[in-house]
Amino acid sequence: MKAIIGITPLYDEKLSSIWMIPGYCDAVADAGCLPVILPLRSDEETVESVAELCDGILLTGGQDVEPTLYGKERTDRCGEPCPVKDKLECALALTAKERDIPVLGICRGLQLMNVAFGGTLVRDLPTEAGKTGHAMTPPYDRTVHGVKICEGMLRDLFGTDSLRVNSYHHQAVGELAPCLKAAAVSDDGVTEAAYLPEASFFVGVQWHPELRRDEYSRALFAALAKSAENRKAARERRG
Repeated sequence: MKAIIGITPLYDEKLSSIWMIPGYCDAVADAGCLPVILPLRSDEETVESVAELCDGILLTGGQDVEPTLYGKERTDRCGEPCPVKDKLECALALTAKERDIPVLGICRGLQLMNVAFGGTLVRDLPTEAGKTGHAMTPPYDRTVHGVKICEGMLRDLFGTDSLRVNSYHHQAVGELAPCLKAAAVSDDGVTEAAYLPEASFFVGVQWHPELRRDEYSRALFAALAKSAENRKAARERRG
């Protein structure tokens, strides 16, 4: 049986429905794992069940993270939050950290893991930090800016110290959580990736590897899959 990667769902408030971008599932499946879309529920029993079922977790993009979760007030530049997604993903991030469940966070997923571990966000890059060029227009599989890959986990994985990435976000990591380490920084100084050094695999990237599918995107999902497979094998050995 394949290792299971639980993918947090996207939510459409207008239609009151959950949905999914095919690229998330396709990238996980192409890496050799079974993608499973998780329920949009944040109760303790659901989180515990997810932790027992899944060999890895993918934290997806979506709505802005609620600013009060990182000690700031909402502004007219903040989009409408999704409280249940915030609560679910914070709980999953904390549980995954505690149990060493492999995690990949994408875009909002990076921001969410930073908030869950005590970091902050820039609520709007253009107005608060004077940063532009991070909210690209279609097509989203092209690159729009460069990032410097910091020494450590991602540089070892990619085998390069620089990368061109796609980028679609107006919020970003502000103060990095104490337990996280920066893994990539954009040309204009925005934290574009971070990881949890103590974990087997716990990485967040601000760009969208599920839409690019180049060698570096495939390497990222392959690393998640390998870590999930290792966890699955270890659990099977324990019985």
